[in-house]
Amino acid sequence: MAEACVIYESDGPVAIVTLNRPEKLNAINAAVREEAKEAFLRADEDDDVTVVVLRGSGRSFCVGYDIGAGEVGDDAPHQDALQWQALLDECLAFEMLPWHLSKPVIASVHGHTLGGGCQLAMLCDLTISADDCLFGEPESRFSEPGPVAVMPWLIGYKRARELLYFGDLIDAQRALDIGMVNKVVPLDELHDATMAYAKRLSLIGGETLTTMKRVLNRGAETAGFNDAMHGSVEGYAPLYAIHTDIRREFEAITRKDGLRAALKWRKAQFDG
Repeated sequence: MAEACVIYESDGPVAIVTLNRPEKLNAINAAVREEAKEAFLRADEDDDVTVVVLRGSGRSFCVGYDIGAGEVGDDAPHQDALQWQALLDECLAFEMLPWHLSKPVIASVHGHTLGGGCQLAMLCDLTISADDCLFGEPESRFSEPGPVAVMPWLIGYKRARELLYFGDLIDAQRALDIGMVNKVVPLDELHDATMAYAKRLSLIGGETLTTMKRVLNRGAETAGFNDAMHGSVEGYAPLYAIHTDIRREFEAITRKDGLRAALKWRKAQFDG
């Protein structure tokens, strides 16, 4: 029997949802999307759960979508923008799970928190980071940015444009300084610090937390948040269907020498 890609546990009033593809640094595929949806719904329907923690097993929280197989999802199209939009809509629905949950979700992140994983963490209500964490959305470097443009809503347009345009990574302290995370702790203290934070939050009470989250989300949505998230998918879909020169070279190196070599090739151009 295959091991679950997402594990659900509970500790008193706290539900713990763990991304569980450690050998792939918790890269997101269709199974992760489906099992995460089931886990979040389970937490939402459990009256004993007040707060949800989202974390990753192994060395990293999440490196984003599983591009190692040359895809964003398990059945990614190639040159059809409409098909890409349908797939990216599924990715958006997955990443918005923490936002739409009635209960607050705390992202507990470590190692790499990149691409779709970075977006997922930003869409959680609160984020605690280990001091070893690296954040960023490097997908622009191989012509697959997005698909969820949430970063400007958290850190402002100037900072977001710089990170998104260049695809640079930042460390945990920088992420704290610009408002991407709430708290940074030593890696070996991450679990205990997260659970203490979550249980302290649960003392507020479920009804109050649910009401506050609904009010805060509604304010953002009134300001156009949902339209912006869906608009980013619609805007990026055509680019995914185009085979840019950079993407062709990136994919050729991936086929010949593997994903690690392709990422190293592209990184070297920015480090030089």
